[in-house]
Amino acid sequence: MNLADFFTHSKSLLKLTYPILIAQLIQNMMGFVDIVMAGRVSATDLAAVAVANSIWLPLILTISGLIMALAAITSQLSGAQKYNQVIEKTYQTAWIALAMGLALIAIYYLLTPLLLPLVTLEANLGALMFDYLAYIVWGAPCYCLYLVLRNYSEGLSYTKPTMIISIVGLLVNIPANYIFIYGKLGMPALGGAGCGLATALVYCSMFISMLIYCFYSKVLKQADLFSAFYWPVWREIKDILSLGVPIALSLLFEVSLFAIVAIILVPFGAQVIASHQVALNFTGLIFMVPLSIAMATTIKVGYAVGNNNFKQAKDYTRYSVILGLVLACFTALITVVFRTQIAGIYSTEIPVIELAASLMLLASVYQFSDTIQVISAGVLRGYQDTKSILYITLVSYWGVGLSVGLILGITDWFVPKMGPYGFWIGFIVGLTVAAILLAWRLKVIQQRIKNGEFSLNDEHQRIPLN
Repeated sequence: MNLADFFTHSKSLLKLTYPILIAQLIQNMMGFVDIVMAGRVSATDLAAVAVANSIWLPLILTISGLIMALAAITSQLSGAQKYNQVIEKTYQTAWIALAMGLALIAIYYLLTPLLLPLVTLEANLGALMFDYLAYIVWGAPCYCLYLVLRNYSEGLSYTKPTMIISIVGLLVNIPANYIFIYGKLGMPALGGAGCGLATALVYCSMFISMLIYCFYSKVLKQADLFSAFYWPVWREIKDILSLGVPIALSLLFEVSLFAIVAIILVPFGAQVIASHQVALNFTGLIFMVPLSIAMATTIKVGYAVGNNNFKQAKDYTRYSVILGLVLACFTALITVVFRTQIAGIYSTEIPVIELAASLMLLASVYQFSDTIQVISAGVLRGYQDTKSILYITLVSYWGVGLSVGLILGITDWFVPKMGPYGFWIGFIVGLTVAAILLAWRLKVIQQRIKNGEFSLNDEHQRIPLN
């Protein structure tokens, strides 16, 4: 490895990565603020926010994955200097996003009358949960359109707006929570449901702020969204969906895996579930580091591919993985050394702290395979090879990871049942399989490029032959 090249590529990657990372952490912080402020009202309000979020987040993350395809498309077109097509693809993605946002509103109002009688939660908790969803769902169209503008900007290699707008969102979130949760400035006190209204306002403020930024930004004028207008074109939308749906489903598989494990662990008791959630929450924060590198790598690789510079794309692939592993060494070390203190931030119960600390030891192991798999997936998005990510994550997470977790966690087939430890070993195995298969697929793509097996589709976007 050439150290000079490594530092050059790492500097370029980190310049794109740090605004994305800060934005991701701020979004997590907004969720933390919601939980804390709702919890100060009552445990019921806190539980309502938590349950509602467990429904809302998978939905909005799936849509986010769908729209994420735009960054890969835009980066390739930008590399090819096809800025008119960047504008057109952004508009087509915006139509998809608007449809998804409106669909969430329609689904809520169609399904709520059917689901409400079936909910077995205590009356006040169920009512607060549905009220929360009733408020937040109205912010969905704005948030989906914000994601379009975010991926448009990031695809053009401008990630700072993402960071700036997330700060705007946080500045709106805290006072809005205060007003609507506790009933200030003449507003009714909505309790935990007020978090939903506050979040809807955050979504609207982020979209409007991003729209204003795009209108006045000089750096985005090369692909000026306000210089043209495009109505929906089904052929274009179909192409975007063919890239975005696999990304969306891959995210859904990952999110749902961790959610289903939490449900399976319910019979083991509240302390086990709490320990699992503590370890999961902290490792989720750590995961923001390789995820942000992966998103930056998608942009770099996509730009290089669009510019026909396949050597540069390969270089960014290699150095992004190395950079990710170097940072994983630091995050794993922090996890191992300070695991007890970190668990103590979340809970004061000794059994919860001890079990969470033990699970964090296992988490420090899978940070390495997690880094490789998420960055490899980011590179494959840059090559616009997203279907392979879908198949590999389905097999690795659900086929291998969950199976191993179930066998070790709740059966005595090979060893006495290990409870939560078995499932976390399953996470390690599943993520390791994903890392191996995604790296293998990446090698196949790069070998095809070397052999000249690379084609152009009708829109002149670079895509790998399947």
